[in-house]
Amino acid sequence: MLKLPVLTLSEKKEALEKAQKMRSERKEIREQLKTGRMVLSEVLSRDNDEVMGKMRVAYLLASLPRVGKTTAKKVMDEIGIDESRRVQGLGKRQKEALLARFSRK
Repeated sequence: MLKLPVLTLSEKKEALEKAQKMRSERKEIREQLKTGRMVLSEVLSRDNDEVMGKMRVAYLLASLPRVGKTTAKKVMDEIGIDESRRVQGLGKRQKEALLARFSRK
């Protein structure tokens, strides 16, 4: 059984601050997507970025205009993307399929 590392108080505080910063950055990106100031291709090209790479694909797609959880799930099923997949784990064909699907809108 894997044991979790024991963190000092300062390490815990640092980890919490990092997590909060990442959530804030994701929120900002989601708002930019929703308002059209950013497009899906920009996000998918930033998959090596820690903030974007660790975002779930379903969460990302649901941030697009006129796309909700149901549509995101349907599209992911059609393309063959697991619901737990993160942006950094998408393959080239999956990215191309997502871009093709959402460039029609």
